[in-house]
Amino acid sequence: MTPDFGDVDDLALGGGPVRVYRFGPPTGPVVVLLHGAGLDTARGVWRRVAPALGQAGYRVIAVDWPRHGGSRPWDGVLDDAFCRLFVEELLDQLEVDRCVLMGLSLGGGVAIGFALDFPERVRALVVLGPGGLEERRPWQFVTWAFLRVPGLLRWMTTWYARRPGRVRRQMEGYLVAGAATPDFDEIVRDIAAEAAQKDAHGERILDDWQIHAYGPFRMRLHLLPWLDALRCPSLWVRGERDQLVRGRDVEAAAEASGGRFVSIPDAGHIVTYDQPDAVIAETLRFLDEVAPANTGSD
Repeated sequence: MTPDFGDVDDLALGGGPVRVYRFGPPTGPVVVLLHGAGLDTARGVWRRVAPALGQAGYRVIAVDWPRHGGSRPWDGVLDDAFCRLFVEELLDQLEVDRCVLMGLSLGGGVAIGFALDFPERVRALVVLGPGGLEERRPWQFVTWAFLRVPGLLRWMTTWYARRPGRVRRQMEGYLVAGAATPDFDEIVRDIAAEAAQKDAHGERILDDWQIHAYGPFRMRLHLLPWLDALRCPSLWVRGERDQLVRGRDVEAAAEASGGRFVSIPDAGHIVTYDQPDAVIAETLRFLDEVAPANTGSD
């Protein structure tokens, strides 16, 4: 059974509505959770992590990215530059001067970029299978061309929205433990519901952040060369069986930034689904060193 998912706040930022979920005491160190792309939502990805961090004494804010969950509709191009400025505007509205940023996949890539752009606002960084580390991806040109086929990504949204059974079968194969994954039925329901919401709002299956990161021969977003400028403590987490983000890239990122690398056994890319307890344990161990719960907010 999924724990209760916090107190819901619907905010209005400059470009559109934003939903956030709050956990924990009002005075603990602030931890902002940024989920991934595609059919991810805060309620889905952080379903066990957010309540656990709140119970440990942290003031947790889990955010639905624009065009995800309760944060829609949004117009315009929501690329990496947009996402970094979105985090800044969100923190300003929440009156958070400094926080721990924790991000998965797209959320991890944005968190890294934000920490590089606004080092004074990031107390520590926790990234899980972050995007944006590689100079080139497998099938680089083919993927770049695929992402630009007119109407294809919009058609894929409708395809998933009308086939919830297919969503279930795909997640059975994608998650390491398949249907035995904790909260599996609820995870599938959340993903299917998100596909339906994307379809209803005329959105593409992938995010602008992903699409605009791709160039034909190399990635336009390549964070690894900049990581020696990262000034905050950092924890780099990867599921041992992650098929999207290579282990050597995450290890290289940890080394370049002076951070800590952790590999989670029996976990794939969405490590918070596969091994939520291990993610919680490693995160709390790290936070206890760099931002103890009893120190209060900055």
